[in-house]
Amino acid sequence: MIVRISLLLGIFMFTSACGTGQLNNTNEIDSLSKALTPELKEKYAAQIKIKYAQLFGNRFSGQILISKNGQIIFEDYKGYANIADKTPVTAETPIHLASISKTFTAMLVLKLWEQKQIDLKDLVTKYLSTFPYKTVTIEQLLAHRSGLPDYTYLMDPPKYITVKTKTKRGKWVSKQQLDPKAKNYKESNYNNQDVLDFLAKKRPAPQANPDKVFKYCNTNYVMLALIVEKITGKDFPTYMHETIFKPLKMEHSFVFSDSLKSRYIPSYTDKSIPYKIEKYDLIYGDKNVYSTAKDLLIWDNALRGASFLTQATIQMAYEPKSPLTPNFQNYGFGWRMILAPNEDKLIFHNGWWHGNNTVFTRFIKEHVTIIILGNKYNKTIYKGKQFASVFTGKVDSTGTDD
Repeated sequence: MIVRISLLLGIFMFTSACGTGQLNNTNEIDSLSKALTPELKEKYAAQIKIKYAQLFGNRFSGQILISKNGQIIFEDYKGYANIADKTPVTAETPIHLASISKTFTAMLVLKLWEQKQIDLKDLVTKYLSTFPYKTVTIEQLLAHRSGLPDYTYLMDPPKYITVKTKTKRGKWVSKQQLDPKAKNYKESNYNNQDVLDFLAKKRPAPQANPDKVFKYCNTNYVMLALIVEKITGKDFPTYMHETIFKPLKMEHSFVFSDSLKSRYIPSYTDKSIPYKIEKYDLIYGDKNVYSTAKDLLIWDNALRGASFLTQATIQMAYEPKSPLTPNFQNYGFGWRMILAPNEDKLIFHNGWWHGNNTVFTRFIKEHVTIIILGNKYNKTIYKGKQFASVFTGKVDSTGTDD
């Protein structure tokens, strides 16, 4: 399942860090416009190491990077990129971001909006003529307010049957082949067009009427990727590379697609069993960006400045569109958020696909970024927000269940 986040109910409760060894957040922190002193960076790093050991012990495989004011405070790379040949995870190892990929898709659409190539109020049918839900708009896809059904629950895998064939020596052998009666299935992996074709043909019932309620749905971002392709005339992986990865010098980032199947990088179960390419692994927009912690820090810094989008557009993306609980949890355009009164705005997205658990947590005013990319299933990764207490002096009492 791709990122199914349900943050625990309860208000965003904080407790003072006085007497707990936390850093004093008033006098010790330099202005955000200044570089951190070596002494302050060392203090931060020492406390992060303690929390890192407490959270993960020796159970972590992947990349972790924590920054303040755009400066790396702590980073670590553990485990194997390929367990079979003992290839280690390094700072250059691309890891599947899972639903953190949605942040790129959303910002790419907003870039087209800035360039006046798309109107967020446009109907999806303006770009995808066979799309069967006639009143759904672009902004509803971005904010998960379309009510669309989620393809990950609907498109069944190919159906196989066992048949017996006779060899040249007259021996009967059994083998599996695609059921010829299963006309709605294909033997190869699904792609984005297959998702649209499935919706057009089957017209599955929506989860809700458009713009009535928040329903996190991967189909939204699959459609957005198709719309980007329609507008630009380029395939989504190429346009993403030309528009984001190459200009920002994110040298280890790419969108996985059919042309890269030979470069597939497996993730692993908690028992070290590798995941093979399966039916949904060539669908992008909702997932399939591979990247590194350092490349994500470049992305974070680009969004904090104005090197990709204007600050007005970025702030629009961070505006709450759908309250998710009675408390402070919300969703914008491609970003989750926690908006607690009198506290720093928390902008984030997590991910889960196969053995990948990923965290991209960004405290806006504090300018603290927590990036954790796991390639071996480990739900503890979602507790990554706890590292923020090193900088804020406040303990986050909320949790995630991804």
